[in-house]
This record gives sequence, C-alpha cells and structure tokens, in this order.
Amino acid sequence: MHRNVNLKVLYFGTPVVLISTRNIDGTANLAPMSSAWWLGDQCMLGMSTLSQTTGNLLRERECVLNLPSPDLVEAVDRLALLTGSPVRTQHRIEKGYRHEPDKFGAAGLTQLAADLVDAPLVAECPIQLECELVSATPFDAGDSITAHTVRVIRVHADEELIIPGTQYIDPLGWDPLIMKFCEFFGGGTQLRDSRLATAWQIPKSATTAAGPAPARN
Repeated sequence: MHRNVNLKVLYFGTPVVLISTRNIDGTANLAPMSSAWWLGDQCMLGMSTLSQTTGNLLRERECVLNLPSPDLVEAVDRLALLTGSPVRTQHRIEKGYRHEPDKFGAAGLTQLAADLVDAPLVAECPIQLECELVSATPFDAGDSITAHTVRVIRVHADEELIIPGTQYIDPLGWDPLIMKFCEFFGGGTQLRDSRLATAWQIPKSATTAAGPAPARN
C-alpha cells in the first residue's frame, strides 16, 4: 500500500561527481556533488548559486567532471563539509561547513593537467570529463540554485573500463560511486556513514542504524 509522503530529500540515487575548477588566484577548487545528469554530449549540474564552484564556473566557463569509484568514498567524504569560499552562508555555518583552500590536499587526491581546460583532472578517478560551460540558469524562485549546462569536450577513461576495439565503457566493469538520500553506495551496498547525511540530519532505518558495510579500499 502506498501513502502520501512529504519527502524532505529527493536524492533517489545519482553518481557522485567531483567538480574541479580554477579559483581566481589560479589555485584549484574541488567540490563533490550528485545533482548531475547527462544527455548526448551535455550534462546538467545543479549547484548552490553562492558556491565557490559556481563562481569559478561562471568566470572561467570550464571545469572537469571527475567520476569516482566506490574505493574513493573516504576521499569524497572528507570533502563533504568543506567550502572553497572564505565567506560561509548562514546555512553552511549551521550545517558545519568550514573554509578549506586546499581541497585536493584535504581529500588526499592528486591533480593532473587536463588537455583542453585549465581546471585539473583528479588522477585517482577512473573517468574524467573536460567540459565547457554552455549556459547557467536560476533553478528556483529564490535564485539559490543554478542549473549549469556543460558540454563534454574530452573524455579520459581508464583503459580497463573500455570494451576492446570500441569507444564504449563496459557497463559491467564500471561501478560508479552513488549518493542515495545523502548516503554513499557502491555495488548496491552502503559503503560508510556520510558526513553530509549527519549534517542534514537524515534519519536512518533500522537496517542502516545497524551499521554500513566496511568501505572497500
């Protein structure tokens, strides 16, 4: 039987993306997000209008979308409550965000030079998508969220993920890190408790409260 539910979170499950951009001083910013979907050679990204990533993307008009695998869940979670902006909104203060100018260092991840954009690749991610900004549009009435459309102009993929003799990723070989209702999943299994879920006070089911499966390293 179904019942009407006033859901507070609509994150039914999407791939985690680490977006790398360049700050105004030339340093790198790295931000985790999961409000992303692809169609053709373009991707829609939903982000806070006041975020450092949005400011960088609007100014530089380019980024890299780095797709982590489940074994990077610890690094991604270390970024969850960090912001590259020295000015924190009241909302972020309440959620426990702190300013961190060196996101790559904080996550323990490695920068690599991209081919076509100035934003860096995340070396540890199996898939890296160099992108150019196509458009940016307010997503809500309060202009607190911006919907960015980017075009993928170059794809870097781990050779082990590519079906031999083709230009296709093997769907059986690629296991993306998924965020589902603010919790991390890989291979259908919860990987670890999420700092973001704690900050957002997402309730846990009896199964979840018993403890997630150990992270795969």
